Amino acid sequence: MTIQPQRIMVLKDGEPLEDKRYVLYWMQAAKRVSTNHALEYAVERANELDLPLVCVFGMTDAFPDGNARHYHFMVEGLAEVEKEMAKRHVRFVLRLGDPDAVALALSEHAALAICDRGYLKIEKLWRKRLADRIECPLIQIETEVVVPIETASPKHEYAARTLRPKVVRLRDEFMVPLKTRDLKRHGNRLELGDTLDLSDVAKLVASMKLDHSIGSVRRFRGGTAEAQKRLKAFLSGPFATYGEDRNHPEAGAASHMSPYLHFGQIAPLEIALAVRAARKGGDEDKAAYLEELLVRRELAINHVFYEERYDSYECLPDWCRKTLGEHEGDEREHVYTEKKLAAGETHDEYWNAAMREMRETGFMHNHMRMYWGKKIVEWSRSPQAAFKTALALNNRYFLDGRDANSFTNIAWLFGLHDRPWGRRPVFGSIRYLGPASLKKFDADAYVATVDKLAKAENAD
Repeated sequence: MTIQPQRIMVLKDGEPLEDKRYVLYWMQAAKRVSTNHALEYAVERANELDLPLVCVFGMTDAFPDGNARHYHFMVEGLAEVEKEMAKRHVRFVLRLGDPDAVALALSEHAALAICDRGYLKIEKLWRKRLADRIECPLIQIETEVVVPIETASPKHEYAARTLRPKVVRLRDEFMVPLKTRDLKRHGNRLELGDTLDLSDVAKLVASMKLDHSIGSVRRFRGGTAEAQKRLKAFLSGPFATYGEDRNHPEAGAASHMSPYLHFGQIAPLEIALAVRAARKGGDEDKAAYLEELLVRRELAINHVFYEERYDSYECLPDWCRKTLGEHEGDEREHVYTEKKLAAGETHDEYWNAAMREMRETGFMHNHMRMYWGKKIVEWSRSPQAAFKTALALNNRYFLDGRDANSFTNIAWLFGLHDRPWGRRPVFGSIRYLGPASLKKFDADAYVATVDKLAKAENAD
């Protein structure tokens, strides 16, 4: 099957340049070889031009809020990419620097350049800067969503209920397997200069100018193979009761795909196809998971794509800022600094456990993320301070932080993609989550689970 035309966008037009050495694939968002539309399109074009294919990844140590935890996980995945690219006879080059500048340097000898698509401001900026400076044509291929973002909707969507029918109507058109292409001209032996050594992940990460106070975790190992292993285990076990147990943090029903999706180590299409074909799990379980993967996740991408202010309090709808502003002066029973919150030093043992899971393991169950965030709203001196604190903690400790879901989930705490509820102090008409939400599952069992997870992280 050819790549769907809706996934293809020309960033710089023109005919492929003659007398060049290779086709260039600039990998950035889709850090994988499996189910990667950009890679397969690049192979197609390389075959058409009878040229080898070079894949370059530019690794910056200046990505906003990036730290050693994030980079260790990412580099583990890149080490796997290097090996898998070699199997497909694609020359892989990893260099340190601004990603667009690294890609520009390799494009000097390229007849044509292909890139994948990112949705954050910095990712869009990288692609624009390259398109403005590159000499050969540059074509962007969208592979980090099931339904291409502008095909699903040409505007910023108000809520899941407005995007859902559009995605549901289109999803079968795009939920089709992606064929792996064979590369005709092998590029393994191309001489292209220096590439970073991926044989020792810890050593490479330690050499980078990063925040090393937030270290790697044992709970998650990066890479496509690990993602696929986890997905297989999930679909053959906990998925059988996903519809019923997904909101129970202690039930072990989460797929833990979000870190792998964030780093582009597994394709949303691969997950969607696997869920649809799963032998265990009924229609309710499949519908619930695909709602999260296709509607909620792609609603988040819709938000950051169409709303430039997604990382600030000003991204909130007018009604949210109005009602929160009207209650900004309300008395708060508890107020905690960001430092106290990060340390998990509050009066609420269940909130502290959630913060401990996040801080120690880089993950937190979705139900607890909502409770965790709503309490930051309640325990901060102002909604603006709460937004800043919640986003900072989210991006610092979560492996899946700093992406579309993160920015959208934080904004949801303050009313984005929601509706007005009954008024109450501090929140106004923003949705409130209190102790009653902890009674919907075994909260004490959750605390015990976190204790075990944290102990495993800190074992000698």
